[in-house]
Amino acid sequence: MLRHAIHRLLLAVPVMFGVILIGFLLMQVVPTDPATVRAGPTATPDVIAAIRADLGLDEPLYVQFGLYMWRLVQGDLGASIINNVPVSQELGATIGPTLELMAASLVWSIPLGILMGTLAGYWRGSVIDRLIMALSVAGVSVPVFFLGLVLIWFVGFQWQLLPFTGRGGPLWTMDGIRSIILPAVTLGGVFVGPVARMTRTAVLDVLSADHVRTARAKGLTERLVVLRHALRNALVPVVTLIGLQIGFLLGGAVVTETVFSWPGVGRLAVGAILSSDFPMAQGTIIVLSLGFIVVNLTVDMLYAALDPRVRGA
Repeated sequence: MLRHAIHRLLLAVPVMFGVILIGFLLMQVVPTDPATVRAGPTATPDVIAAIRADLGLDEPLYVQFGLYMWRLVQGDLGASIINNVPVSQELGATIGPTLELMAASLVWSIPLGILMGTLAGYWRGSVIDRLIMALSVAGVSVPVFFLGLVLIWFVGFQWQLLPFTGRGGPLWTMDGIRSIILPAVTLGGVFVGPVARMTRTAVLDVLSADHVRTARAKGLTERLVVLRHALRNALVPVVTLIGLQIGFLLGGAVVTETVFSWPGVGRLAVGAILSSDFPMAQGTIIVLSLGFIVVNLTVDMLYAALDPRVRGA
């Protein structure tokens, strides 16, 4: 297991370097001069040139990237062009709400998706199966922003049951719980469908396996057969899908945080890109990409623990 983990970590290094390089190059093609943004619309050319020299923007591109990588190795993500606040400070203030939102969306969507998929697989071809699959397809098809706007209009605006803008406070407070419900339902709503469909497929495969027939022949109850012998083995591909979906959930968090004005990394990234705050945008790209890689590494380890055959792969 340790060798497998080290191998996956080494593979993640070039991936992260590629993300940093692509993010850096994408910021270079944006038709906005960071020095002009910092100087303001009334600055003279001499002031803009001095700011460009101070930011190192007058150096060749490869020199700029080398200096940027050197600062990253030292843990320096730079400072915001807009307000000159360190990028790490802004990220530190926003990563907590993003993690809260993702945790709140996963804590209900994963169990619900697994339950729906298990029921659909066990009662294959029944009304329950068709209803669950219809709901799964609908959940996958509805865009995140559309679901969020619908919940805001009805639950928040028309019925006034829950707040729909901002973060009311930490999750251990009532205001924090109330304010996170709508964003968590929106973000987790797109997660239920894929998990349910994969669980159904996996349960169908396992229910026809020899060890399940043997368990039934021993006289075990259907509940024990499904939970202990079928569902446990069916979770191997489901865990893999969950890992991939959690990674894509980071992209959904960007949209959800923007729709609900949630003060997370996603909303910070959108604001940085719209305001041409390149250091802040690059910092958010790095954090979101690193989160994607960490999630996939964690799922890879869980996959190896559930199925020892992949350790030698």
